[in-house]
Amino acid sequence: MAWYQALILGLQIAIEMGINDLDVYGDLQLVINQLLKEFRVKKDDLVPYQKHALPLLDRLETVKLEHVPRGANKIADALVSPAATLALGAKENIKGPVCRQWVVTPPADGGEEELKVVSACAVDKEDWRQPLIDYLKHGKLPSVVRHKTEIQRRASRFLYYKGTLYRCSFLNL
Repeated sequence: MAWYQALILGLQIAIEMGINDLDVYGDLQLVINQLLKEFRVKKDDLVPYQKHALPLLDRLETVKLEHVPRGANKIADALVSPAATLALGAKENIKGPVCRQWVVTPPADGGEEELKVVSACAVDKEDWRQPLIDYLKHGKLPSVVRHKTEIQRRASRFLYYKGTLYRCSFLNL
């Protein structure tokens, strides 16, 4: 489900940004083959995800779906690992907001009311991302010259889109 969720969100962003040609690389060969309609989806809980993803794929002019073995996909591993992405040391930690929202809401059982829930926790001190967001969203820079230069340099590796800060890999630049 997580792989489908990430794919659907990525496809929605690509469509909203006007991207027509997309290469999708994934380490789950089963899901890739399900999207290529070479395999049928046997798990009932994944059917809504495939049904949601296929029309999104059809909205793009060209889409290349390719399986990349997990061991050979170091870039994706670095992007999904917060420790690798944030380059935190062994004794460092970070508090950040946590949000969870389903792309395709799981079916309610037994007539239960369906709810959409978003959870968040407050951050006590200023987050390292806030100066980047301020610069990318509003063009605002700190008054200290050293910090100003650092923010401008680091901002080239990030994208702020619809309230979320994304880190770009070298292949995306």
